[in-house]
Amino acid sequence: MKIVLVIDQFDDANNGTTISARRFAAALKAHGNEVRVIAIGKPADYKYAVRQMRFFPVVEHLITSQGMRLAIPNRHVFEKAAAWADVVHFMMPSPLAIMGLRHVERLGIPHTAAFHCQPENITFTLHLGNSKRMNDFVYNRFRDTFFNRFTHIHCPSNMIAGQLREHGYTARLHVISNGISPEYFYGKRPKEDWLEGYFNVLMVGRYAGEKRQDELIEACAKSRHAKDIQVILAGKGPLEKKYRRLAEKLPNPIVMQFYEPSRLIEILHMADLYVHTSDAEIEAMSCMEAFACGLVPVIADSPRSATPQFALDGRSLFPAGNTGALAERIDYWIEHPEERREMERRYAEHAKQYALERSIEQTEDMFRLAIQEQRKR
Repeated sequence: MKIVLVIDQFDDANNGTTISARRFAAALKAHGNEVRVIAIGKPADYKYAVRQMRFFPVVEHLITSQGMRLAIPNRHVFEKAAAWADVVHFMMPSPLAIMGLRHVERLGIPHTAAFHCQPENITFTLHLGNSKRMNDFVYNRFRDTFFNRFTHIHCPSNMIAGQLREHGYTARLHVISNGISPEYFYGKRPKEDWLEGYFNVLMVGRYAGEKRQDELIEACAKSRHAKDIQVILAGKGPLEKKYRRLAEKLPNPIVMQFYEPSRLIEILHMADLYVHTSDAEIEAMSCMEAFACGLVPVIADSPRSATPQFALDGRSLFPAGNTGALAERIDYWIEHPEERREMERRYAEHAKQYALERSIEQTEDMFRLAIQEQRKR
């Protein structure tokens, strides 16, 4: 198939949606498809380039601090892409996508969408993440301006598919994991000097309100083994200064840094435990990649997060927001190393059902359905 992906930012892999899109595009190509993208940046053989949208400095900082950039819609670009494509897949409901959808509809090109942007990703940035009214408003806005104009939507988890049904989304919902890349596999390597001598507790994700890295810092400070723990927060984001100040209470200096995938895999193979404190999460690829690499996860049991589905038993769950309970879970895994080693292998085996290869096959089936239905009209 000839597939066009619509995603504002594709070249800079500094947010989860872009990282998933790049991996998705490469895997689709490996399956024999031709893939092009509509995104900002310099023109390329694989890209229909559009210009970046600019805002007032405060708004610009708010958007870029989340690792995102937005594109200016361009009718001519969409007409050119649509003339080439068998199917156009929209990755998020941005102004670029909303305008582009109108042109794709008018031209009769098969089109599908993915639901990667949870309302809480927006509302927590505005300090309204716990407002049900505000989150419902964003769900409904997404529905009415964008998603209810599709017949097929890719949902990375049953949790988010349930939210869409609850909010009146009418498309056929395809629950397909974003898929774990084969480069994330079980492995252990000797600790580097900066990790040696500590029990290394890792979390990967943006420093953003819904991710709740503050809970991990608080829990590690409460731990019976606080003096032995080194916290590693792999990522970047607007709350970095806040978390660095909060981490001053820890006995050992916190490590906060963004890592490229190849380096992150090395760290995953050296760390001792993975913690995922997020209150809101559509799937949490970072957690999946961690347990694929052989780290036992400890996951916040939040109703707005799909991540608890990955826990193999209660030792990998804690009540969201309860830092005392999280400290107890961390202490348990420190004090039971043999059980932890056993569960590392079980989690790595568990990860195999979420292989990227399987996800690509399911997504291709969704694309074929959309193409067939369009031809019958």
